[in-house]
Amino acid sequence: MSDHNTAMSRRVALSGFLGTTIEYFDFYVYGTVAALVFNQVFFNNLDPLVGTIAAFATLAAGYLSRLLGAIIFGHYGDRLGRKSALLITMIVMGLASGLIGLLPTQAQIGAAAPLLLLTLRLVQGFALGGEFGGAVLMTAEHSADNKRGRTTSLTVMGNPAGSALGMLSVLTLTGVLTTEQFQAWGWRIPFLLSFGLLIIGYFVRHKVVESPVFEKQVSTAEPTRVPVLELFRTQPRNLVLGTLILIGGVAGTGIFGVYILAYATGLGHERSTVLTAVLLGTIGSALLTPVISSFSDRVGRRPILLVGTALTAAVSFPLFWVIDQLNSALLIVSLTLYITFVMTCITAVAPVLLSELFPTHLRYTGVSMTYQLGALLGAGLMPLAASTLVANSGGNGYPVAALIVGVSVISLIAVFLTPETSGSSLTETDTQSAPSDSARTASRIA
Repeated sequence: MSDHNTAMSRRVALSGFLGTTIEYFDFYVYGTVAALVFNQVFFNNLDPLVGTIAAFATLAAGYLSRLLGAIIFGHYGDRLGRKSALLITMIVMGLASGLIGLLPTQAQIGAAAPLLLLTLRLVQGFALGGEFGGAVLMTAEHSADNKRGRTTSLTVMGNPAGSALGMLSVLTLTGVLTTEQFQAWGWRIPFLLSFGLLIIGYFVRHKVVESPVFEKQVSTAEPTRVPVLELFRTQPRNLVLGTLILIGGVAGTGIFGVYILAYATGLGHERSTVLTAVLLGTIGSALLTPVISSFSDRVGRRPILLVGTALTAAVSFPLFWVIDQLNSALLIVSLTLYITFVMTCITAVAPVLLSELFPTHLRYTGVSMTYQLGALLGAGLMPLAASTLVANSGGNGYPVAALIVGVSVISLIAVFLTPETSGSSLTETDTQSAPSDSARTASRIA
């Protein structure tokens, strides 16, 4: 790549990092606050356990709207361009998140409060559905074939970085405010910060150029009329396999990154202890992401995904046992290690693999839909399913561990059935086959 192209690739990666950081800050602040106070602020006329389930139901609703966002922004991104679609997703997410911070509570306006909360959560999900996949593929399409994992790692880092920033803001507020103050008004502050983050992110993203791979595609062929229909017609195998690869890893994220806040504090752990564990693990994941993503350029995507998925299944029961011991130090160490090492093997590599599975004219739709389907099944529904399983088992977390093992096995099978994609050329727009072993080897050596 020329110096100009290399500089632009770095700028695009930085833009992707800022965009995904902002999006996941907004999205995961909601998940954290939903676990801590939304059952009391917006569902306070319900039994506490039922209120928690209702709060997580709004969390799941956000994942459902992510699918719609993937379809709409995928259509726009595949037909008219990546850059404009990504600018819109950032604006929509920033405004929706900021407005959540201004919502009146149920005590103030009654049933309208949870309805407004649900509406803004749906808008959040709609924006995120088009953001992450588009940002990753935009960076990937600016990257050299044999360095795609390393280049896209900065964009992928936005997921744990945004989550860590969101949790750090909540942890700081819960540390300096009383429980009553945080419940009354402190929870609003992270959402209101979204307005400022939106201005910064938009300024950086506005300065990047369109994907050269996309521009080459549209210069030689008419855009697909309805990308989502073409995706189902020509790419059903990749769509299904990509979705199934994700569900095991993101199921662990949904349980041990979101639901665990409600489960562990319900057992008697301090809220700050659980938040600290998740925060340390998420920071570790952000730092380890470029290492693992770069390593996948050398050894391939599949081996790392196999290790991460198998370990997710292996540690699920031990992690719940650790949490049940009510030992704060043990909980912090265990969750930190799981999120840093096990979860990152999946979250750092799967998005890159997805960008390599689909042809250019369907890539935005394919990556976004696959990622959001996996996120819905693996993370969006998991906290809701876990709350229900624990409620029906008298507070026992082992049925949730069994569920994680089950979906992890499904993901392992999908990884085995998926061809290796590292080193593939994204400019070969009409090919549906993975590069040969010799081509991949040559690309890595180069």
